[in-house]
Amino acid sequence: MRFKDRTDAGIKLARLLAEKYARADGVVYALPRGGVVLGVEIAQHLGMPLDLVMARKIGHPYNPEYAVAAVTEHGAPVINTDEVAPLPRDWFQMQVKLQRQEAQRRHEAYLDGRAPLSCRGKIAIVVDDGIATGLTMEAAIRDLKRHHPARVVLAVPVAPADTAAKFRAEVDDLVALDLPEHYLGGVGAYYDHFPQVSDEEVIALLRKASAAVAADPT
Repeated sequence: MRFKDRTDAGIKLARLLAEKYARADGVVYALPRGGVVLGVEIAQHLGMPLDLVMARKIGHPYNPEYAVAAVTEHGAPVINTDEVAPLPRDWFQMQVKLQRQEAQRRHEAYLDGRAPLSCRGKIAIVVDDGIATGLTMEAAIRDLKRHHPARVVLAVPVAPADTAAKFRAEVDDLVALDLPEHYLGGVGAYYDHFPQVSDEEVIALLRKASAAVAADPT
């Protein structure tokens, strides 16, 4: 399956999620930056508030797009031990520090000091524009579980079938539009238009989502 852009993917994914979760007591958590475009569509369609979970990948030193680990603002890193073991320990520790600092910077920049929304006892729907290695999403899910949601729902347009199978053991529900057996190698390969999303776009999208919640009388 192909998508025109992230908005198209978000609308399609929102319709699928609505079959189970429309107007449920939950919070949509998007992974910045790309996941926020989808998160806005999903939150509005489901009638839920939108928040962020700040997960950052650590790329291989010789191929930065290839994740070898991932971190959030808190907690231990999620690590691909086979890939990390041969790397210099000092380099890896520095990357953990730098990416954790970047997660904290984004939190402050995007949310402008707003406290995170609580998912305790609620449905937590965690959204991104796709999954490749799955390390960043795994870090995000671990972070959300610390807050004791009633259910964790993983929602993505596309993910490799084998990676999705692993996540089914980690979450209460997995909702996806395409789980290819033969993955094309990168999330962007499934989109016709897949530009970088800027900090400014993320902030504008979050304001749009907040305005939609404020305008909804229910």
